[in-house]
Amino acid sequence: MKRILLPTGGAVLVTGLLAAGLTGTAQAAPDVSHDPMARNTSEAASVASFWLASNGAALRAATQYTWDSNEVRKVVSKGGADPDGRPGTTAPTGETKSTGRAQNINLPKTVGKVFFVDGAGKFRWCSATSIQSNYRNLVATAGHCVYDTDSNKALMDNWVFVPGYFQGKANWGIYVGKQAFTHYDFDTYEDYDRDYAFVTVYNGILFNGVKQVDRRDYERFTGPKRRWGGRYYILLSKDAGRLGDNVGGQGFAWNQPTGKPVHAFGYPAARHPDGDRPYSGVTPKHCYGKTTAKTVGAPWLKIQEHVGLKCAVTPGYDGGSWLLNYSNSKRLGYVNGVTSTFADQDGNDRVDYITSPYFDGETAAVYNAAKNVWSGKIVGPNGELYK
Repeated sequence: MKRILLPTGGAVLVTGLLAAGLTGTAQAAPDVSHDPMARNTSEAASVASFWLASNGAALRAATQYTWDSNEVRKVVSKGGADPDGRPGTTAPTGETKSTGRAQNINLPKTVGKVFFVDGAGKFRWCSATSIQSNYRNLVATAGHCVYDTDSNKALMDNWVFVPGYFQGKANWGIYVGKQAFTHYDFDTYEDYDRDYAFVTVYNGILFNGVKQVDRRDYERFTGPKRRWGGRYYILLSKDAGRLGDNVGGQGFAWNQPTGKPVHAFGYPAARHPDGDRPYSGVTPKHCYGKTTAKTVGAPWLKIQEHVGLKCAVTPGYDGGSWLLNYSNSKRLGYVNGVTSTFADQDGNDRVDYITSPYFDGETAAVYNAAKNVWSGKIVGPNGELYK
């Protein structure tokens, strides 16, 4: 797997563009791993076509990324995680003024699902969030929702993000992954203390119908290639624009003390270990509470510095954001964790706890590397997907 080491204060050359101004702690910068997903507009168009074909049949066929329920463990005290520097934040983008008071939690449209094909060829999804970046094109999720740790395959295939996903609808379009940024320790050693990822995405795509064309146009355009009785069809799409311009981007926080309240969002769907299935995975859910300096008792995951949150959800919630200082009126906060593992604290065979890697200066280095990288668009002026 190709890795690029990013020197402190330096820059990384990505697809011919110089992404300068990387920041972060000096000791953290060399621990950033970077891997391409859809390398160019042709590959991105193919990924988009895969999910948009037949009116989104593949999206509807996907199931939550899950695990063996027998692996659920109790959370235990491990001494907690320690900051490696001063606390820091990056402000969110989106709503600029209050939308009024609400008794219920307003679900942010930044929250959505990432869809992909795993190493076994199955259509899967996790939870994820649009996060602020210089080019408004960045998604935060769990590392295991980007790299296939089950099959030791490098990257998940056909990776896309659908923000504001609600009951099968993609009102703000789908966004094809371009580049994945993770911590070297997760990429190399599958160390779940670093189970987070930041993925740059191309401009979004909205389905705009199917058009019958002549053979010449058919061969020029990229799209689901179907032929019935000598007729040629292409998939027409509309450029939805940049992710952050459409749904906003949550802020980012690191080296924060534990014990602060957070709102955690995601799409739970899997069964509890006892067989009960309380969630459908169709609509997002949330939990609220204070983080604790506890981690999951699972040595094979190499976890030592996770933080915990009391939350009775199930897988599918993987990769969902933990938002610090969440404003219910503005629907904005600061990503200070992502759901990584699930635990049964009271031993009744039901998940009642979730954990996240502790976001420290090394997490900030990965985020800073990702937030400065441009993506671009993949829909042409006539609605065709670029080759």
